Amino acid sequence: MNVTRCVLAVFSPTGGTQKIAQAVGKGTGLPVRTVDLCQNADACTIGPEELLVAACPVFGGRIPAVAGERLARLQGAGGPAIAVAVYGNRAYDDALLELKDVLTAGGFTVCAAGAFIAEHSMVREVAAGRPDAKDAAAAQEFGEKVVQKVRQAASLSSVEVPGSPAYKEKKAAGAAPKAGKKCVACGQCAAVCPVGAIPPAAPNTTTDACIGCMRCVAVCPQNARDLAAPMKLAVKTFLKASAGKPKQPEMFL
Repeated sequence: MNVTRCVLAVFSPTGGTQKIAQAVGKGTGLPVRTVDLCQNADACTIGPEELLVAACPVFGGRIPAVAGERLARLQGAGGPAIAVAVYGNRAYDDALLELKDVLTAGGFTVCAAGAFIAEHSMVREVAAGRPDAKDAAAAQEFGEKVVQKVRQAASLSSVEVPGSPAYKEKKAAGAAPKAGKKCVACGQCAAVCPVGAIPPAAPNTTTDACIGCMRCVAVCPQNARDLAAPMKLAVKTFLKASAGKPKQPEMFL
Protein backbone atom coordinates (compact mmCIF):
# COMPACT_ATOMS: atom_id res chain seq x y z
CA MET A 1 0.00 0.00 0.00
CA ASN A 2 1.10 3.55 -0.62
CA VAL A 3 1.88 6.29 1.90
CA THR A 4 2.56 9.87 0.89
CA ARG A 5 3.02 11.74 4.17
CA CYS A 6 4.15 11.19 7.76
CA VAL A 7 2.25 12.70 10.68
CA LEU A 8 4.12 13.01 13.98
CA ALA A 9 1.75 13.16 16.96
CA VAL A 10 4.08 13.88 19.87
CA PHE A 11 3.72 14.46 23.59
CA SER A 12 7.19 15.62 24.61
CA PRO A 13 7.34 17.87 27.68
CA THR A 14 11.14 17.90 27.97
CA GLY A 15 12.18 17.23 24.36
CA GLY A 16 13.57 13.69 24.41
CA THR A 17 10.48 12.08 22.91
CA GLN A 18 10.37 14.71 20.18
CA LYS A 19 13.96 13.94 19.15
CA ILE A 20 13.13 10.26 18.70
CA ALA A 21 9.92 10.99 16.82
CA GLN A 22 11.73 13.37 14.47
CA ALA A 23 14.39 10.74 13.77
CA VAL A 24 11.72 8.16 12.94
CA GLY A 25 9.98 10.70 10.73
CA LYS A 26 13.23 11.52 8.95
CA GLY A 27 13.82 7.84 8.30
CA THR A 28 10.48 7.47 6.53
CA GLY A 29 11.70 9.82 3.80
CA LEU A 30 8.19 11.31 3.64
CA PRO A 31 7.04 14.92 4.01
CA VAL A 32 6.34 15.43 7.71
CA ARG A 33 3.76 17.45 9.63
CA THR A 34 3.59 17.55 13.42
CA VAL A 35 0.71 17.52 15.89
CA ASP A 36 1.91 18.81 19.27
CA LEU A 37 0.02 16.84 21.92
CA CYS A 38 1.38 19.13 24.64
CA GLN A 39 -1.20 21.55 23.30
CA ASN A 40 -4.94 20.96 23.29
CA ALA A 41 -5.05 19.46 19.80
CA ASP A 42 -8.31 19.57 17.86
CA ALA A 43 -10.01 16.42 16.64
CA CYS A 44 -9.02 15.42 13.12
CA THR A 45 -8.89 12.47 10.76
CA ILE A 46 -5.61 11.03 9.51
CA GLY A 47 -6.05 9.70 5.98
CA PRO A 48 -5.22 6.11 4.97
CA GLU A 49 -2.33 7.39 2.82
CA GLU A 50 -0.70 9.01 5.87
CA LEU A 51 1.66 7.19 8.25
CA LEU A 52 1.07 8.22 11.85
CA VAL A 53 3.99 8.19 14.29
CA ALA A 54 2.49 8.48 17.78
CA ALA A 55 5.21 9.15 20.36
CA CYS A 56 4.76 9.46 24.12
CA PRO A 57 7.01 9.37 27.18
CA VAL A 58 6.56 6.71 29.83
CA PHE A 59 5.36 7.82 33.26
CA GLY A 60 5.45 5.00 35.82
CA GLY A 61 5.07 2.31 33.18
CA ARG A 62 2.11 3.98 31.41
CA ILE A 63 1.56 6.74 28.89
CA PRO A 64 0.41 10.05 30.41
CA ALA A 65 -3.40 10.13 30.62
CA VAL A 66 -3.58 13.51 28.93
CA ALA A 67 -1.50 12.22 26.01
CA GLY A 68 -3.86 9.27 25.57
CA GLU A 69 -6.89 11.58 25.66
CA ARG A 70 -5.44 13.87 23.00
CA LEU A 71 -4.32 10.99 20.82
CA ALA A 72 -7.87 9.65 20.94
CA ARG A 73 -8.98 12.81 19.11
CA LEU A 74 -6.99 11.68 16.08
CA GLN A 75 -9.11 9.27 14.09
CA GLY A 76 -7.67 6.88 11.56
CA ALA A 77 -9.28 5.45 8.48
CA GLY A 78 -7.58 2.09 8.70
CA GLY A 79 -4.24 3.68 7.89
CA PRO A 80 -0.85 2.64 9.32
CA ALA A 81 0.58 3.84 12.61
CA ILE A 82 3.79 3.44 14.56
CA ALA A 83 3.60 3.41 18.37
CA VAL A 84 6.70 4.91 20.00
CA ALA A 85 7.30 4.90 23.76
CA VAL A 86 10.28 6.79 25.19
CA TYR A 87 11.43 6.03 28.72
CA GLY A 88 14.11 7.11 31.17
CA ASN A 89 16.14 3.87 31.20
CA ARG A 90 14.07 2.08 33.86
CA ALA A 91 11.35 0.18 31.96
CA TYR A 92 8.46 0.88 29.62
CA ASP A 93 6.24 -1.76 31.28
CA ASP A 94 2.74 -1.51 29.70
CA ALA A 95 3.16 1.86 27.98
CA LEU A 96 3.75 0.51 24.49
CA LEU A 97 0.73 -1.78 24.67
CA GLU A 98 -1.43 1.00 26.07
CA LEU A 99 -0.35 3.32 23.26
CA LYS A 100 -1.09 0.64 20.70
CA ASP A 101 -4.54 0.08 22.19
CA VAL A 102 -5.37 3.81 22.05
CA LEU A 103 -4.37 3.94 18.38
CA THR A 104 -6.24 0.77 17.50
CA ALA A 105 -9.39 2.12 19.14
CA GLY A 106 -8.95 5.25 17.01
CA GLY A 107 -9.07 3.29 13.78
CA PHE A 108 -5.37 2.89 13.05
CA THR A 109 -3.50 -0.29 12.17
CA VAL A 110 -0.41 -0.32 14.40
CA CYS A 111 2.02 -2.05 12.07
CA ALA A 112 5.20 -1.27 14.04
CA ALA A 113 6.27 -0.16 17.49
CA GLY A 114 9.42 0.91 19.26
CA ALA A 115 10.68 1.67 22.75
CA PHE A 116 13.53 4.16 22.98
CA ILE A 117 15.54 5.80 25.77
CA ALA A 118 15.90 9.46 26.75
CA GLU A 119 17.28 11.27 29.76
CA HIS A 120 15.07 10.71 32.77
CA SER A 121 12.97 13.85 33.11
CA MET A 122 13.21 14.01 36.91
CA VAL A 123 16.82 12.90 37.37
CA ARG A 124 18.65 14.04 34.25
CA GLU A 125 21.88 12.25 35.12
CA VAL A 126 20.06 8.96 34.47
CA ALA A 127 20.57 8.19 30.77
CA ALA A 128 22.28 11.57 30.43
CA GLY A 129 22.75 12.65 26.84
CA ARG A 130 20.19 10.26 25.46
CA PRO A 131 18.88 9.99 22.89
CA ASP A 132 22.39 10.09 21.48
CA ALA A 133 23.62 9.73 17.90
CA LYS A 134 23.33 5.94 18.09
CA ASP A 135 19.72 6.19 19.31
CA ALA A 136 18.87 8.65 16.55
CA ALA A 137 20.41 6.38 13.92
CA ALA A 138 18.42 3.41 15.23
CA ALA A 139 15.21 5.43 15.17
CA GLN A 140 15.89 6.65 11.64
CA GLU A 141 16.62 3.14 10.39
CA PHE A 142 13.42 1.98 12.09
CA GLY A 143 11.44 4.59 10.13
CA GLU A 144 13.02 3.38 6.88
CA LYS A 145 12.08 -0.24 7.61
CA VAL A 146 8.50 0.63 8.48
CA VAL A 147 7.94 2.47 5.20
CA GLN A 148 9.43 -0.47 3.31
CA LYS A 149 7.08 -2.83 5.16
CA VAL A 150 4.03 -0.69 4.46
CA ARG A 151 4.80 -0.24 0.76
CA GLN A 152 5.44 -3.94 0.23
CA ALA A 153 2.24 -5.06 1.97
CA ALA A 154 -1.05 -5.63 0.19
CA SER A 155 -2.71 -5.26 3.58
CA LEU A 156 -1.38 -4.55 7.07
CA SER A 157 -1.71 -6.53 10.25
CA SER A 158 -1.28 -5.35 13.84
CA VAL A 159 2.11 -5.91 15.44
CA GLU A 160 2.48 -7.72 18.77
CA VAL A 161 4.10 -5.77 21.62
CA PRO A 162 5.00 -6.59 25.24
CA GLY A 163 2.76 -5.57 28.11
CA SER A 164 -0.15 -6.66 30.27
CA PRO A 165 -3.67 -5.94 28.97
CA ALA A 166 -4.66 -5.05 32.55
CA TYR A 167 -2.01 -2.29 32.52
CA LYS A 168 0.09 -1.26 35.47
CA GLU A 169 -1.84 0.65 38.13
CA LYS A 170 -1.42 4.37 37.75
CA LYS A 171 -0.02 6.22 40.71
CA ALA A 172 -0.75 9.80 41.67
CA ALA A 173 1.87 12.19 40.27
CA GLY A 174 3.14 13.16 43.72
CA ALA A 175 6.15 14.95 42.26
CA ALA A 176 5.11 18.48 41.40
CA PRO A 177 8.04 20.85 40.77
CA LYS A 178 8.06 23.96 42.93
CA ALA A 179 9.29 27.46 42.20
CA GLY A 180 12.21 28.64 44.33
CA LYS A 181 13.69 32.00 45.23
CA LYS A 182 15.14 32.49 41.74
CA CYS A 183 11.64 32.72 40.25
CA VAL A 184 10.97 36.13 38.66
CA ALA A 185 7.37 35.29 37.73
CA CYS A 186 8.10 35.60 33.99
CA GLY A 187 5.25 33.20 33.22
CA GLN A 188 7.11 31.11 30.65
CA CYS A 189 6.32 27.91 32.55
CA ALA A 190 2.63 28.77 32.77
CA ALA A 191 2.49 29.43 29.03
CA VAL A 192 3.70 25.94 28.09
CA CYS A 193 2.36 23.69 30.87
CA PRO A 194 0.51 20.89 29.02
CA VAL A 195 -2.26 20.69 31.63
CA GLY A 196 -2.51 24.30 32.80
CA ALA A 197 -1.23 23.46 36.26
CA ILE A 198 0.58 26.78 36.68
CA PRO A 199 -1.69 29.83 37.03
CA PRO A 200 -0.58 32.62 34.63
CA ALA A 201 -1.38 35.19 37.32
CA ALA A 202 0.75 33.34 39.87
CA PRO A 203 3.47 31.42 38.00
CA ASN A 204 5.44 30.87 41.20
CA THR A 205 2.75 28.37 42.30
CA THR A 206 1.65 24.93 41.11
CA THR A 207 -1.83 23.44 41.37
CA ASP A 208 -2.93 19.85 41.98
CA ALA A 209 -3.45 19.44 38.22
CA CYS A 210 0.32 18.91 37.84
CA ILE A 211 1.27 15.56 36.27
CA GLY A 212 4.98 15.83 37.07
CA CYS A 213 6.02 16.06 33.41
CA MET A 214 8.87 18.47 34.29
CA ARG A 215 8.28 20.77 31.35
CA CYS A 216 8.29 23.80 33.61
CA VAL A 217 11.73 22.79 34.90
CA ALA A 218 13.06 22.31 31.37
CA VAL A 219 11.92 25.70 30.07
CA CYS A 220 12.60 27.93 33.09
CA PRO A 221 15.22 30.52 32.06
CA GLN A 222 16.15 31.14 35.70
CA ASN A 223 16.51 27.47 36.71
CA ALA A 224 14.04 28.37 39.41
CA ARG A 225 11.89 25.24 39.37
CA ASP A 226 12.68 21.73 40.57
CA LEU A 227 11.38 18.90 42.71
CA ALA A 228 11.58 19.33 46.44
CA ALA A 229 14.89 17.93 47.73
CA PRO A 230 13.37 14.96 49.66
CA MET A 231 11.33 13.90 46.60
CA LYS A 232 14.31 14.19 44.26
CA LEU A 233 16.45 12.13 46.62
CA ALA A 234 13.77 9.43 46.79
CA VAL A 235 13.55 9.26 42.99
CA LYS A 236 17.35 9.12 42.68
CA THR A 237 17.56 6.30 45.19
CA PHE A 238 14.88 4.31 43.38
CA LEU A 239 16.46 4.81 39.97
CA LYS A 240 19.94 3.93 41.22
CA ALA A 241 18.68 0.41 41.88
CA SER A 242 16.43 0.03 38.83
CA ALA A 243 17.92 2.12 36.02
CA GLY A 244 21.68 1.94 36.42
CA LYS A 245 22.51 -0.27 33.41
CA PRO A 246 22.04 1.45 30.03
CA LYS A 247 19.12 0.04 28.05
CA GLN A 248 18.97 -0.20 24.27
CA PRO A 249 16.07 0.49 21.90
CA GLU A 250 13.61 -2.30 21.17
CA MET A 251 11.70 -2.37 17.88
CA PHE A 252 8.80 -4.52 16.74
CA LEU A 253 7.99 -4.94 13.04
